Amino acid sequence: MTPHPVAFGGGATETILGPFVLVCMIIVILLIFALPRKYVVAPLLFGMLLCPAGQALFLGGVHLFVTRILILAGWVRIGASKISGSSVAVERYSLDKMFLLWALFRSACFIAQYLKEGALINQAGFLLDALGGFFLIRAFISDNEGVQRVIKIFAAISVVLALTMAYEEATRVNVYGIIGRSVVVPELRNGFVRAQGPFEHALLAGTFAATLFPLLFWLWKSGKSRILGLAGMFSVVLIVFTTQCSTPILALGAALFALCFWPFRKQMRMVRWGIVAAIIGLQMVMKAPFWWVIQHLDVVGGSSGWHRGELVDLFIRHFFDWWLIGTSNNALWGHMTWDICNQFVAEGESGGLVTFSLFVGMIVVCFKWLGKARKSAEGDSKQEWYFWALATALFSHVVAYFGISYFDQTRFSWYALLVMISVATTSVRSAKLAQEVPQQDQLAPPAAQEEPAQPVLEPPAAIEPAGPYLAPQDEYTGVLNVLKTKLL
Repeated sequence: MTPHPVAFGGGATETILGPFVLVCMIIVILLIFALPRKYVVAPLLFGMLLCPAGQALFLGGVHLFVTRILILAGWVRIGASKISGSSVAVERYSLDKMFLLWALFRSACFIAQYLKEGALINQAGFLLDALGGFFLIRAFISDNEGVQRVIKIFAAISVVLALTMAYEEATRVNVYGIIGRSVVVPELRNGFVRAQGPFEHALLAGTFAATLFPLLFWLWKSGKSRILGLAGMFSVVLIVFTTQCSTPILALGAALFALCFWPFRKQMRMVRWGIVAAIIGLQMVMKAPFWWVIQHLDVVGGSSGWHRGELVDLFIRHFFDWWLIGTSNNALWGHMTWDICNQFVAEGESGGLVTFSLFVGMIVVCFKWLGKARKSAEGDSKQEWYFWALATALFSHVVAYFGISYFDQTRFSWYALLVMISVATTSVRSAKLAQEVPQQDQLAPPAAQEEPAQPVLEPPAAIEPAGPYLAPQDEYTGVLNVLKTKLL
């Protein structure tokens, strides 16, 4: 009897690997092993993000997605070449610990919900994606030069996506569906094509592009690569509007709004308190809780804003259903509540309050250290813009999370951004650690100036001191004291 094939991890709908994708995957793997370390991230990200979602290789009854094969190839490259310093040591204030705990708690809670072999297999795939992907990208990005290189790679990927998705919009044929044996005819809404490219849904394709805009703007403004940055920004806007989805447009709008807030960068504390005051004001004047504002955010028409508002509402009302280890009964809460199109809700329902708190904590830590980094760079506008662009990209992701949860290769762009923020703020974290060294440790005299390690030179037995003998500080002062008492 032939064993039933098992999808290793799930998330995307798996399809058997097409010949074109197979050839591309082999080329990417060869480049991973052949290129110098600092350039390995280029084929890795191209392969992860441009491979049609769900492409899997069938081996021994298990479907291995292409993205996971590339992750394994990357780790084999690291192990085979014995890269020294390829991974950054986990620091007290780095994101590494929080990310590790988040992934482990999320996985453990999910398994505890179902207590079945399928859940164990599913989470093995999730951990390979999350921990394997995050720390692999971490290994190949070690400095600001690496961060800038990744931004250029994202710009190039955006240009490729824009060309193929514009073709999809014009011809109603998804080229990734042809080469990947998946969805060829795109979804329509109100007579307009919702282009999705290689992603699982048009929402994810547009969100991936929208959250890149601040980084590409910085690439253009900094002069690192003006042409590539300009081409990337144009491509991102084109991708967003070919998807015909409100969430990507709102994420792009949030990015533009945050970039325009640059003149108020030194008053962000006041801005944060202003947001709190606005939320309190909305709660006081609205008939429904303030989170129902989501219901009214419909940009293109036909958006399910009401569903997103209801999802948050039910998530809060059913707190005691999910707070411990999450829940698998969310589909029973209301109409279409199985569709978790909110990343924050997805974190709580998958892993309980601990997982939810760790996920939010990672975002808070990122904003905190980017703010400190920008403040430390005051006077250097180029460096300030660097940190401001990273913070703006993070803000764009946060806005997008209220309209979609990442369940395909879009997750790797999120992991990459976390790595970039961690690397970019390394110097600030190091300075913080140096300040926390106890003052007595910093001011402690050298060992030679503490208590004398050698016995103090005693006065010769033949010499009787005339007065009280003072304890010498070292052998030289001991001799002088002896002579002084003798002569006087």
